[in-house]
Amino acid sequence: MTINWFEFTLAVLVIELTPGPNMAWLAALSLAEGRRAGLVATAGIGIGLALNAMLAALGLVELLSVRPGLLSGLRWAGVALMLWLAWQAWREADIAPGAPQPGGIGRHFASGLLVNLFNPKALLFFVVVVPPFLGGAAPTIAQAMGFAAISVGLATAVHLAIVAGGARAHGLISNPRRMVRIRRVMALIMLGIALWLAGSAL
Repeated sequence: MTINWFEFTLAVLVIELTPGPNMAWLAALSLAEGRRAGLVATAGIGIGLALNAMLAALGLVELLSVRPGLLSGLRWAGVALMLWLAWQAWREADIAPGAPQPGGIGRHFASGLLVNLFNPKALLFFVVVVPPFLGGAAPTIAQAMGFAAISVGLATAVHLAIVAGGARAHGLISNPRRMVRIRRVMALIMLGIALWLAGSAL
């Protein structure tokens, strides 16, 4: 059947513009640590979403539907990871602005990658959004890659805009006490994401 790629793109854009955990985390991270940290995290998120798309195309969604224990395990792994990241962010909040952060900036890439890789909702996107555009049929590998390219591309564009806004605000903030508060807020946002993931796991 013929796929209406324009309508799919509009549907994905509406979904991506809906506030979610990635958006909140990137905004807080860019505000607290600047543009470079936000861009590195965005790269990790994009690769995590792309890997989820490839796994969905290879049939992992069908495997999770017959093995619900695997789905639950993925969800709780994501919860545990985000709780650990929230604790790390809270513990490091008092580090002076500009001082080296433990683990380096690469930890933001790993965080974005792993949190999105362990988020089953990214996989289930292909179950909820894609089928109506295929008349209920399963996508071919080529079609799945097309859907993935559009969804990941739009998500990355939205995330880059958020990073740009957060980084601009970061450049206007120089008060160390204010930066500590912002980092604390970032840690609480990450805790909220962990609770959001936990709610989806129950």
